[in-house]
Amino acid sequence: MFQIVVFVNVDKSNQVKEAMFTSGAGAIGEYENCCFESLGTGQFRPLEKANPYLGKSGEIEKVSEVRLEMVCAKENLKSTIEAMLKAHPYETPAYYVIPHYDWNKIQ
Repeated sequence: MFQIVVFVNVDKSNQVKEAMFTSGAGAIGEYENCCFESLGTGQFRPLEKANPYLGKSGEIEKVSEVRLEMVCAKENLKSTIEAMLKAHPYETPAYYVIPHYDWNKIQ
């Protein structure tokens, strides 16, 4: 299992979340569509060659964002990341993938 963490503006968070669920992420035991969301403020300054979804090149932009986290099985990881990137409005989304160990299966 892996944990995927992605940051997305509040207005598009459901779109990204649903794309990830449809690709198989967010399943824990006998539950599906599992995730954790926390609100925060993202900040960035697009460079001259950027094509930002929000903001203008050269200007600092602050945006209300959701930190969206969910687990994903290894066999769904590639398709989930591809779906997340396709659904995400940002030119270069901030995300990372963390190995997630099930303690019950390690013992």
